[in-house]
Amino acid sequence: MADPRIRTLKIKTGVVKRLAKEKLSYEKEAEQQRARIVRLKGEGKDEYDIRKQEEVLQESLMMVPDCQRRLIKAYDELKSILDSEQDLKDIAEFTAALGVLDEAKLQLPKPGETLHMC
Repeated sequence: MADPRIRTLKIKTGVVKRLAKEKLSYEKEAEQQRARIVRLKGEGKDEYDIRKQEEVLQESLMMVPDCQRRLIKAYDELKSILDSEQDLKDIAEFTAALGVLDEAKLQLPKPGETLHMC
């Protein structure tokens, strides 16, 4: 039977990868929404339409800190597993998990930085 630690490692790696991607997606969506609002204001569109677009922007911005908190938690869990399961370091899943941690680290707040909204 397969080692259950490998299955856990795969799952936790997938969670970190997905959350990092999700955070980037919300940040990108917020930037696109900001550009849309600027364009609408420049075109002199109706104030109601602009306010609605600003509400959409705020919804995207609210998701970033939540996503970042979940990413930090998942990152720490995966890192803890890798630290405690050094005997698995020769398997592909372990190496993949290390790569995902390196990629996700770019999405984490820097030391001293608070969770922020884009």
